[in-house]
Amino acid sequence: MLPLYGVVTQRGNMVDDISGPGSTSTQQFTSVLRQMLADDTVGQILIDIDSPGGSVYGVSELASEIVKARAQKPVIAVANSLAASAAYWIGCSASEFYVTPGGEVGSIGVWQAHFDYSKALEEEGVKPTLISAGKFKVEGNPYVPLDKQAQAFMQSRVDDYYNAFIEAVAQGRGVSASEVRLGMGEGRVLGADAALAAGMVDGIATFDDVLANMQASVRSTKPRSQSRLKQARDALALI
Repeated sequence: MLPLYGVVTQRGNMVDDISGPGSTSTQQFTSVLRQMLADDTVGQILIDIDSPGGSVYGVSELASEIVKARAQKPVIAVANSLAASAAYWIGCSASEFYVTPGGEVGSIGVWQAHFDYSKALEEEGVKPTLISAGKFKVEGNPYVPLDKQAQAFMQSRVDDYYNAFIEAVAQGRGVSASEVRLGMGEGRVLGADAALAAGMVDGIATFDDVLANMQASVRSTKPRSQSRLKQARDALALI
């Protein structure tokens, strides 16, 4: 079982264990995932998610790792109880994705903010002077109002990440990009029933139920061990 708890960042908890405090590093999570894939004693992987999302950095790469991992071992994810934004991007990349009865998933979208402190600084008698090189080096700085050109560029970067998010969800859920873009909450976080109806998850189940089903599938596919008598007979036949 791999926990994905708290804010998702690229290297946020590299100095701590994978579950905290308060964040999950996509880089460290990928490292542990690879270890689980290489471990012959691990037959399936369960990702336990409780995260509001986080930074876009590292998320696409981790989602791609999970998609590749599915070709080697089943990777099941469960929103227990929240998988929003970047956390949903990661969760929907699994072989199967569930949400707990009281859980929520979604927030498929990207945003960034610009703060204009110019008037507040003016009232305080402060006038910043930026010394820079490079035409757009200080574009979008917080000391002047955001101009149309800078806003358009910021919007284009948000759109780039949003389109990548849409494509990843479409691949993970096996639907078209338009179905994701025009449905699946359109940026909203949905409760379990609404998320299932929108095709955002494969089912509603508690963490314990998901785990029990995974364990049951292992038992049902595990070959029965040979009896000692048959082993002895096989050994004699070889002799």
